[in-house]
Amino acid sequence: MKKMILLALTAMPFVAVAQIADSAKRAVKLQGAINFRDVGGYRTANGKTVKWGKVFRSADVSRLTDSDLQVMAARHINTIIDLRETKEAAKAPDRLLPYTDYTLSASSEEVGDFMAAMRNLERGDSLMTTFYSKIDHFETKYKAMFQKLLVLPDTSALMFHCTAGKDRTGVGTALFLNALGVPYATIEKDYLATDYYRAGANDQAIAMVKQMGIKEQVMKDMMGVRPEYLQATFNAIRKQYGTMDVFYKQVLGLGSAELKQLKAKYTL
Repeated sequence: MKKMILLALTAMPFVAVAQIADSAKRAVKLQGAINFRDVGGYRTANGKTVKWGKVFRSADVSRLTDSDLQVMAARHINTIIDLRETKEAAKAPDRLLPYTDYTLSASSEEVGDFMAAMRNLERGDSLMTTFYSKIDHFETKYKAMFQKLLVLPDTSALMFHCTAGKDRTGVGTALFLNALGVPYATIEKDYLATDYYRAGANDQAIAMVKQMGIKEQVMKDMMGVRPEYLQATFNAIRKQYGTMDVFYKQVLGLGSAELKQLKAKYTL
C-alpha cells in the first residue's frame, strides 16, 4: 500500500502528501462513487481541529449500491447538497436513503458549453481558470449549503457533491474550511488531493475523449486540479468584495455571529 501511494505521489507532483497520508481515515470507500471523503481532521490557525464525521464531499452518487447506502446510514449522512445543474441532476439522479434531506443547489453556470470549446484548444488550463474566476452564481450555488450547516443536528452529517467532485465541490470545500479558519495552504492541499482520488477515472476520461477530437493535454488540464484554479476563485472574491468576511456576509449570509456559530459547531 505504501509503495502504491509513493508511486501516485511521484506521478502527481502537485498532490498534497499529508492529505493522502491519512486517506485510510479520510476516504469513504464505496462501490458506486469515487472521491468521497471526510473533510474533517484539519487544524485551524488558532489550534483547533475540524471535526471528523460531520461534513463529507463526493463526486456523483447516482450509482450507489445497497451496501453503499448502508455506509451512508452508518455515518448518519442524511443531508445532501447537490451542486450540479438541473439537467445534470435529471440525467443522473442521486440514489439516496428515503429519509434524506436533499437540496439541489443549481445555479446558472453553463458547464455543458465546455465540450464544444475544448475541441478548439491546445490546452485547457486557461478555460479552467476562467471558470473558477466566475463567482456571480455563488449565492445560488453555496448559500443553501451553509444555511444547512448552521442548523444541522448534532447527530447528523452533511455531504455535498457535483459530478466529478473536484471543481464546484472543491470550491465549496475551500469556502467551508476557510470559514472555519483553516490556513489556505491546508485548504489548497485538500483541493489538490483530488488528482489522487480521481486518478483512475481521469485516465478513463482522457482515453475516451481522445476519440472525440479533443487533445489529450486539454483533457488533462480539464480533469485535473491546479493551484492556480482555486486561487482564481479567491482572487475574484477579494477583487469584488474586498475581504472574505464581506463575501461571506453579503453572499452566503454568514455574518460574524454565523461564522462564530460554524466554528463552534464544526471545530473542537
